[in-house]
Amino acid sequence: MTPEQILAVPPRVLTQAQREFYFAQGYLLVENIIGEDWLRQLRAATQELVERSRQVQQSDAIFDLEPDHSAAHPRLRRVSNPTEHHPAFWAYCNDSAMPDVVADLVGPDVKFHHSKLNFKWQRGGEAVKWHYDISFWPHTNYSPLTVGTYLYDCGPAQGPLGVIPRSHRLDGPMLSQYDAQGRWVGCLAEHDIAALDPARAVYLDGPAGALTLHNCRTVHGSARNDSDLGRPLLLYTLTSADAFPYTVNPLKPLHDQQILRGQRARFAHHDPRPCLLPPDWSQAYGSIFSLQSAAAATGAPPSRGVAAPGQTGHGE
Repeated sequence: MTPEQILAVPPRVLTQAQREFYFAQGYLLVENIIGEDWLRQLRAATQELVERSRQVQQSDAIFDLEPDHSAAHPRLRRVSNPTEHHPAFWAYCNDSAMPDVVADLVGPDVKFHHSKLNFKWQRGGEAVKWHYDISFWPHTNYSPLTVGTYLYDCGPAQGPLGVIPRSHRLDGPMLSQYDAQGRWVGCLAEHDIAALDPARAVYLDGPAGALTLHNCRTVHGSARNDSDLGRPLLLYTLTSADAFPYTVNPLKPLHDQQILRGQRARFAHHDPRPCLLPPDWSQAYGSIFSLQSAAAATGAPPSRGVAAPGQTGHGE
């Protein structure tokens, strides 16, 4: 569906003004939408996964660990596919208001792509460099969006998601997430970020239960968390039912392509704008965290990727 077709469908949760803002700016922050009952369930499930991570000594397909993670002091960067590791996360994806909010932005037929539980541990949780999502998992159109749920209050010092407004509407070819040597780095080059003017970035801090939503083409990232409070952010990538992936889903989720709202599409919708392709994920997948860690370990200069959001603005 096109934005015009989506806007012609009466909304379930959002106002028409919120929907129009999303399509114009590429992002939306919605507060007071997820209630305390869901938050209690999601917080308890998150804590269970943190407890499980105490038995893990190095990053694996489920747990992405910070270098100083230990059983005594767990420090996670990500849990991949949390919907498969605790039933509360899949129930939330089906039974809460969250997919109804998404339906107001992608159309009434909503499809699951993947989930992640990202952390920024207190006093040093890592920055995420400026990037856009769609080249990690290109689709036939640009309806996919990522919706984040703040499980606790998230203030400006905790590295909230940051977005560059209207960056999803760039004319011309998509910006590359490969470096000058043709290596996939999963983030934008410093000169491209400078041209986007990161000083105008908007930082989506909000209370517990707030939702952050950003389009798959919207440039976003986040700064380090040097505060005394951690910042878990539960993320789901959902799409219109008529958006189909060109490449393998890098996280290989159990529920990939499952319909959450409405009906399965009979025809694919194709956006005529080309999409940059990633490496062959069937061989191996590197998360944005592992890419950044590898670059730091090899001493790659910042110009190979992008300046950290903390250096040029905030960023996810």
